[in-house]
Amino acid sequence: MRSNFFQPAALLASLALSGCLWAQNAISANDNTRSGPPEATPTRSTADKPHDDSFIIGNGDVLAINVWKEADISRSVPVRSDGKISLPLVGEVEATGTTPLKLEQAISAKLSGDISQPEVTVMVEQINSEKFNILGQVYKPGAYSLTTGATVLDALALAGGFRDFAKRKAIYVLRQKPDGAQARIAFNYKEVVTGRHPEQNIPLQPHDTVVVP
Repeated sequence: MRSNFFQPAALLASLALSGCLWAQNAISANDNTRSGPPEATPTRSTADKPHDDSFIIGNGDVLAINVWKEADISRSVPVRSDGKISLPLVGEVEATGTTPLKLEQAISAKLSGDISQPEVTVMVEQINSEKFNILGQVYKPGAYSLTTGATVLDALALAGGFRDFAKRKAIYVLRQKPDGAQARIAFNYKEVVTGRHPEQNIPLQPHDTVVVP
């Protein structure tokens, strides 16, 4: 009788223990699935650095110089009238006539004696060396700094608009061609502002001259 009594009890204990073990294993497996492999620490890739090897730096341009992990050196600097910039640990560097990419390389070379593998980025913050002219029957004729995307209408606005006797249908842009010849590009103000020929509102290029007869 005693053996018959303990057999069901032993069976129930065994089932309970198996259930607990199964639940523990399931929770452990679920935790491993949620945690997954450890995330990699993000690193800085030099391939992501913005480079510009087309723009030619000129006097008066403002450059943003960034040296990775060197806040005391990183800063915005204007290109002086002698074509140079100055930076701590670097001293003077020739900037005018070079591209931002070449200037990065020059600064890196000068820093290599003080910093191990310096990473330098040069961005053009403000263009003052490239200008256009506007002449004739406007309130403020003269030379203006050329901003990215500036059009003939932008030039007219900067010059304060038309004087009373301006020939608004006979405006033109003088542009130097690569072969040295000069192109004359017509601009009819009334056609542009009424939407009939918006393509005449061309983006200006360095050294363009807008003439308002």
